[in-house]
Amino acid sequence: MTEQQKTQALRPVLVAVGVIFVFGVALLMRIWPAGWQWQPTQHEYEQMFQGVYATLGVFLILAAKAPSEHRSLILFAAWSSLVHAAIMGVQAVLDTAERGHLIGDVPALAIVGVVLLVLAPRAAIRAEYTGGDVAVGKRAA
Repeated sequence: MTEQQKTQALRPVLVAVGVIFVFGVALLMRIWPAGWQWQPTQHEYEQMFQGVYATLGVFLILAAKAPSEHRSLILFAAWSSLVHAAIMGVQAVLDTAERGHLIGDVPALAIVGVVLLVLAPRAAIRAEYTGGDVAVGKRAA
């Protein structure tokens, strides 16, 4: 897959994930609590959680316009989703009351993380300038 093809695929993914993070997380916690809401319910935690994901969602939607300019945000969304899924997965295995998460938010966040990592733009090539001369291009970190 070329970088252009990845970018074309990434744009709608960023919008979809962004919209789900803005609206879907709160909705899924209400309509499918066994797969999306930890027990006992803690409204303060849920509001904070929804606020963080909604904010990330807004920025993912904005990043869809120029994904290569927002590589670090996309990688943050990918890796934080994978870490979140891993931690929740372990907790759901250890706590039998939370096993519904293994077919709810755990795989959903893992899928988001993997898809974003696969489609994330590569690091830009930047030229090293040394005394006015251009050295060999290196990948930007």
